[in-house]
Amino acid sequence: MKNTILILISLIITFSCQNPKVEEKQTVKIDNPFTGKNPWPEIRKKRINELLPKAMERAEVDAWMVICRENNNDPMALHIGGENAGGTSFYVFYKSDDNVKSVVFCSFGEVTALKELGLHDSIVSVSRGQDVFELATDFVKELNSDKIAINMSNSNSTADGLSHSQYQKLAESFGSEWEDKFVSAEELVYEWLSIKLPEEVEIMRKAAEITAKWELEAYEMVIPGETTDAEVAEFLNEKIRENGYEDGWNPEQNPNVNSGPDRGHSHATEKIIMPGDVIQTDFGIKVYGIWVTDIQRFAYVLKEGEEKAPEDIQRYWDVAKRGHQLVFEKMKPGVSGYELDKTQREWMKENSSLPVPWSTGHPVGYVAHDVGPSLGGGQEGITPSKAALKPLREGMVFAYDGFYAWKIEGGEKTISVEEMVVVTENGAEYLTAPQEELILIEGW
Repeated sequence: MKNTILILISLIITFSCQNPKVEEKQTVKIDNPFTGKNPWPEIRKKRINELLPKAMERAEVDAWMVICRENNNDPMALHIGGENAGGTSFYVFYKSDDNVKSVVFCSFGEVTALKELGLHDSIVSVSRGQDVFELATDFVKELNSDKIAINMSNSNSTADGLSHSQYQKLAESFGSEWEDKFVSAEELVYEWLSIKLPEEVEIMRKAAEITAKWELEAYEMVIPGETTDAEVAEFLNEKIRENGYEDGWNPEQNPNVNSGPDRGHSHATEKIIMPGDVIQTDFGIKVYGIWVTDIQRFAYVLKEGEEKAPEDIQRYWDVAKRGHQLVFEKMKPGVSGYELDKTQREWMKENSSLPVPWSTGHPVGYVAHDVGPSLGGGQEGITPSKAALKPLREGMVFAYDGFYAWKIEGGEKTISVEEMVVVTENGAEYLTAPQEELILIEGW
């Protein structure tokens, strides 16, 4: 069966044709730019030196204690150099003049590796028989800090790594009079992780280009009446394996390829793709084991005799695309995620879209749903979360959608035009060229 795909979007990067050898080198670079040395160690060091002091100032904390351990580690371990902890280790960050200094209390077997890591100002070896809680808390007491952040939170799981038993031991070591000085680290973690360095944005930019490119390639292999959603997903899974990347989120649900009614966050099924279907592909990759992407691409399968999408499907796409653009136009430092979500909800209602339960967007970076402002809260009947009322800042990266939902046989169908953007000083910037038109797959 003839299978011609009509891609009506301008996502092709133009290379020079004057020198074939140069073109070949550029193509290799675009296709797999993540084969060299992992930049995370240096980027992490820069994040601690440059961004953590600002985060502590905004969060109004004087010191931060993170307890790391083997097998069931704190979610912040990777960000502070504690990912290889064996025995219980204390990482203490504290204000010193205009800077932030750090000291690690760890078992003697970890000292050499931590010193060579070069992240911390001081490494204290804890001998067998010594109480690491006592040593660390004695040090923090001498700092005479007013607010000590610890990783407990009821709203931010990334800042909730302190176990109950660890808290009990910590409180015992400090004494009851010190418990009044403990504050949740959720604001500190929020302020620190929500901002990405320019180097990180560039990595995610390259990863976003690859993600979008592969989604288009996946649609090229669709044979209507034969290809299943699961086969399209497996095509993308194979791309991840071939290039040595990882899934952007749970492999069981990445990618989510769906040519039928909405399934929410789900896995691709054995449904056969048919003429008249609108296909959603929600896909993300993780590069260097650190940074992830989250991008969606939509296609329509032409019926016999059709040369373009039907008027209603085209309108749904146009409304969703315009909703996405309205959010993009308002996205800038100082605007709240709630304001952006409300903008889209009003546009959807004006254009007779069914209500959509999902937020317009979310931060993306170290995980698909990262720490930062929620672009949500505008749904009818709900109260905006604290994260939705937070202002956007320069250096924040988001994946966000333009929505339109309608009734189809078996349920509802939602077009969700999802792209990745970074907030800049003057507005927002796409990490890769956005999808401007529906992808059309010839099905006859």
